[in-house]
Amino acid sequence: MSGVNKVIIVGRLGQDPEMKAVGQGATVTRLNVATSENWMGKDGQKQERTEWHRIVVWGKLAEICGKYLAKGRQVYVEGRLQTRSWEDNGQKKYSTEIVANTVQFLGTANNETSANSGASANQTQGGADFNFADFGPEPAFNQSEDIPF
Repeated sequence: MSGVNKVIIVGRLGQDPEMKAVGQGATVTRLNVATSENWMGKDGQKQERTEWHRIVVWGKLAEICGKYLAKGRQVYVEGRLQTRSWEDNGQKKYSTEIVANTVQFLGTANNETSANSGASANQTQGGADFNFADFGPEPAFNQSEDIPF
């Protein structure tokens, strides 16, 4: 029986995406996404912890992310965990990343609605063309409501 390796996060980009061409025409984009959790401490004070996630996106999806995402933009990311290793001055180094197969753009960096704010992209074989003008404005979102997924 095979295992399950699936990650889903919703967070904000901490910096602009880093897109570059590698190998034989392949495109890779790296994203740094922050997720936060809030709770009340024993002293009654609100506490917050932010976790940073390294996201790697390949192919046509990488091109779309590199072109349309920016620091502060909220995103939904679905993918799998992958750990890679390399040698650096004789010392073995490791990095665990999320390899994304779905990225949905959720709002803008400043939480205003725009024509492109509801755009989403799924990585598919053959790379479909995406026309962001076909997406309407993002519906209003009340943060006090439960997320419907």
